[in-house]
Order: sequence, then C-alpha cells, then structure tokens
Amino acid sequence: MKLNRIKTVLSEKGISQTWLAKQLDKSFSMVNAYTCNRIQPNLETLQRIAEILQIDLKDLITDKKERLQ
Repeated sequence: MKLNRIKTVLSEKGISQTWLAKQLDKSFSMVNAYTCNRIQPNLETLQRIAEILQIDLKDLITDKKERLQ
C-alpha cells in the first residue's frame, strides 16, 4: 500500500534519494525506506521533505488529480 508519494515526486523532479538523504541529514537507508513505503516519516520530516522539494505537503500524500476527483 502506497502511503506517500516521495518516490514519485523525486522521479518527477529528477532528484536522487542520495541527494535527499544528504539534505535531510539522514542515511540513504532511511530515505529509501520512506520512498519504498516500508517506514513512514513523521509529520515534521514529511514537512521538511516538502520544503526541500519545494512542493505542497499534500503532494507528498496524494496526487493533485486524485484530490480533484
């Protein structure tokens, strides 16, 4: 079950998990667990990811198209 869209957003923006891990000061393994939905980041981390990626927090949880339906 996909609970976040981090992997999709990274792909859309052409950003690597390694780069995001460095920005968050977290291990690659932790960021990979977030992107593969094995572990969910807490709300503070999710907000920080949204800020780093310069997107709305909601876009990390649901697709804009899904929200408009």
